[in-house]
Amino acid sequence: MSIAGIVDLLRGRPRQPIGPDGRMALSDHLRELRARLIRSVLFLILAFAVALFFYQRPHDGLLGLVMGPYNDARDQLGQSTQTTAYVAGATGPLMLPLKLCGIAALVASSPYWLSQIWGFIVPGLHPNEKKWSRIFAAIAGPLFILGVLTGYYVLPKGLAVLIGFTPAGLENLVEFNDYFSFMTRMLLVFGVAFEIPLFVIMLNLAGVVSGKALARYRPWIILGTFVFAAVATPSTDPFSMLMLALPMLVLFLVAEAIARSVDRARGRKRQSAQWDDDEVSPL
Repeated sequence: MSIAGIVDLLRGRPRQPIGPDGRMALSDHLRELRARLIRSVLFLILAFAVALFFYQRPHDGLLGLVMGPYNDARDQLGQSTQTTAYVAGATGPLMLPLKLCGIAALVASSPYWLSQIWGFIVPGLHPNEKKWSRIFAAIAGPLFILGVLTGYYVLPKGLAVLIGFTPAGLENLVEFNDYFSFMTRMLLVFGVAFEIPLFVIMLNLAGVVSGKALARYRPWIILGTFVFAAVATPSTDPFSMLMLALPMLVLFLVAEAIARSVDRARGRKRQSAQWDDDEVSPL
């Protein structure tokens, strides 16, 4: 393949121009998909190499960031409970940086590969759908990050409670892979939970849920939020549950207010259209 062909492949440039109706041949769609996948994989490999560089530097790097909640939990426990983190198996020390840097590269490169997915999907959307999807894409990312940061803040307290159940006279041994899986699940729970109110707004814009319905079922939503927070948080302390439930409730109230505003604007638009029809209708 020539250099120009490689450049066209990486750019995802179709062989045939897009028709006047905005459509593209299936082969060109597949070629564009292949180019976007190649670019995403190359960017992921680059991010993995950077993550390996910052694995233990500066200030313990990524490893210190991951072990931070565990070290904070151990400091909270003090001398009451003895706990030690360890790596199991002969291949454990090698798999630890590979696994950790792989997850870090996947997360750090997510804006790029998500933009590649977005760039492949957007041409098939209508202009109104493009507008709303851009808004939701701009809001969903910060909400997810806010949820992950909240989970990272709550994690030491939850770990301290769980490790604190260790009987007196025994030492608690925490295997790194188990700890890392536990940490990942908890951060994902917080991140996804913060996206639920945005999903409610999407249902409202689609006409599935109205603002009045949300207000009518508000007591059940509050109860369901606390039940979800109690089940989703792995620890048994009320602090972790409240740190998940209270922000979710605030976001739900904001979603309800937005849904009511959308319903009012939709009602005014419908009423205005009805008046216009009455004015032009023959007597």
